[in-house]
Amino acid sequence: MKFKNTFGVVIGSILASSSLSVLAQGQGAVEVEGFAKKEIFDSARDFKNNGNLFGGSIGYYLTDDVELRLAYDEVHNARGEDGRNIKGSNTALDALYHFNNTGDALRPYLSAGFSDQSIGQTGRGGRNGSTFANIGGGAKYFITENLYARAGVEAQYNIDQGDTEWAPSIGVGMNFGGGSKPVQVAEAAPEPMAEPAPVAEEPAQVVRVELDVKFDFDKAQVKEESYSDIKNLADFMKQYPQTSTTVEGHTDSVGTDSYNQQLSEKRASAVREVLVNQYGVEGQRVNAAGYGETQPVADNATEAGRAINRRVEAQVEAQVQ
Repeated sequence: MKFKNTFGVVIGSILASSSLSVLAQGQGAVEVEGFAKKEIFDSARDFKNNGNLFGGSIGYYLTDDVELRLAYDEVHNARGEDGRNIKGSNTALDALYHFNNTGDALRPYLSAGFSDQSIGQTGRGGRNGSTFANIGGGAKYFITENLYARAGVEAQYNIDQGDTEWAPSIGVGMNFGGGSKPVQVAEAAPEPMAEPAPVAEEPAQVVRVELDVKFDFDKAQVKEESYSDIKNLADFMKQYPQTSTTVEGHTDSVGTDSYNQQLSEKRASAVREVLVNQYGVEGQRVNAAGYGETQPVADNATEAGRAINRRVEAQVEAQVQ
């Protein structure tokens, strides 16, 4: 079938041209999956038993949480009342909303969309074509950052015939190339760090590095100009391996308290990912926390003040002889 062959070529081309080593699951990520379904047919179509469906899908993350997915599968093992085989195919376009944060191992989701089904009995010319409105839910469990297993169920309302069918499904897929991919920028050389002069009456001296990363309105992506400051902090922590830090995310006052809390956590996680995954600081040494709009450092009544409050802060101290 021409659509089937084209679908396979598209998936193969994306896999061949993309690096699986980059971070995944965020805005701009591509997701491919192979799945199996058990369609529980409605009685109005006079099918003797339910069908097994096997297929694949490709999805694109419009945001960190919203995915647009195109799927194709073929019907097997279904039979009509006269015992003849029922064969055919389904093509579906669905939108998925994912819960939890990018990078979490478990991401539940809800889905909604439409599908077109064309099936018929082997040896007969006529076919049954139906359009469905789909709604469903399930969860993806990320075994690694890129590889996941999925389980879910869909309710499929037959718009043409007025009946509802059910389709539980399982799948295995890969997610790669998302917005969390580190931006490739020229690395600025870290400023030389002068060793403090020894003081005879003090056995040790405290040295400190502070980080202040600003964000655009309603965004959690780290801007290019902030990477050199984050690298300076990473270099300091590598120089003093006994240190650890907590990156703290903040927002301005625009939006609800709950939304700003989630946004501040995403900002803190984004800076943590750069420290750990791009600049090699051990993950157990870097924590992330979000404080929403609760700790402003400037007046939220002005645009300039709100821009200052959209930030992630961190500091590291070490004692040197």
